[in-house]
Amino acid sequence: MSTTKLGNPAVVGLAGFGLTTLLLQFHNLGLIGLGPVVAMGFIFGGLAQMIAGFLEQKMGNNFGFAAFVSYGSFWIGLGIIWMLNNSGIYVSSHTDVGYYLIGWTLLTLIFWVGSLFIHSAMAFTFTTLVIGFVLLDLAHFGFPQMTTLAAYVLIVCALAAWYMMAAVIINDVAGRALLPVGKPWVSLKENQENVATKAKLSHQH
Repeated sequence: MSTTKLGNPAVVGLAGFGLTTLLLQFHNLGLIGLGPVVAMGFIFGGLAQMIAGFLEQKMGNNFGFAAFVSYGSFWIGLGIIWMLNNSGIYVSSHTDVGYYLIGWTLLTLIFWVGSLFIHSAMAFTFTTLVIGFVLLDLAHFGFPQMTTLAAYVLIVCALAAWYMMAAVIINDVAGRALLPVGKPWVSLKENQENVATKAKLSHQH
């Protein structure tokens, strides 16, 4: 069996997801144009994140595999929508994009459930991502004022993703957990242990 240490693909996936999400919120707040978001949406949030996802498959990590490939596809897909709109080919309306976001909201809910069993940092990241998606959904269906609120929520989400990235990198080079990620919000193991303990106590009585 090989003892060669492998790098954790999540550091690239989380970096790409966080940076592209952050740039889009800067755009939604009116701070930058769409150009930098499209560029990073294709190369970092898209291609690099998808590569990280395929490497997660090699690590046997279904969650990372599905999440990074999915959100890499999200960014590439969104970039294609923007490019087609700009060129006048297959123009997507505001409502069309809204339904695109609703689809991704539903998929994100599945990842959110999975994140509850990983650790607090992951659960927090996906909780803010779900909230951000819901707010963007509302913004595309009659509540445009929600865009600003969604931007702030998703900035927090992006920074949370970077925190997880920093935890993997810094904890590894430091050789100890300088940046804690917390316990899972839901732990079946603890529940099973509690059931076993109660069963043992009942037998003793």
